[in-house]
Amino acid sequence: MSKKRLHAMRSGVPKGNAELLLAEDVPALGKQGEIVRVKSGYARNYLVPQGLATIATDENKRMVERHRVRLAELQKDRIKSIRNLAEQLSEYSVTLEANANPEGHLYGSITAPEISKALKAAKYDISPDQVRLEGPLKEIGMYTVKIHLHTDVETEVKVWVVPTSST
Repeated sequence: MSKKRLHAMRSGVPKGNAELLLAEDVPALGKQGEIVRVKSGYARNYLVPQGLATIATDENKRMVERHRVRLAELQKDRIKSIRNLAEQLSEYSVTLEANANPEGHLYGSITAPEISKALKAAKYDISPDQVRLEGPLKEIGMYTVKIHLHTDVETEVKVWVVPTSST
């Protein structure tokens, strides 16, 4: 038996085209868990030895499908908790003090990090990059600020900018 034939038998990759299950994301080929058809040489010499893919047996396909269902359930629960957080945030308002002149113009400005810090102080874990301002807040007043929680979930929070009390 030839060395090539023996190697092909040992790796489990049939000659011709091979149906593989991707164990990792492979650029220009597919994402983890997808089933792809590739040339047997590519599978035998690169994908399988590098641990990027495995032979797509019926058992492997069933395992991936069960895993996919579990991930979908987890994602559904995660979205539900994010929507719950969005509802809580929409009912909350933040009050920030800032130095201002008599006309109501701030000497500085209120930016996303200040809003994020105030929300964290109120036990809402919101990072500055989740706070979507159209620009820094530069005047005394009430603002409605968008909070981006997930690609599908956005909410708004009321931000009150008040002058610093001088007592």
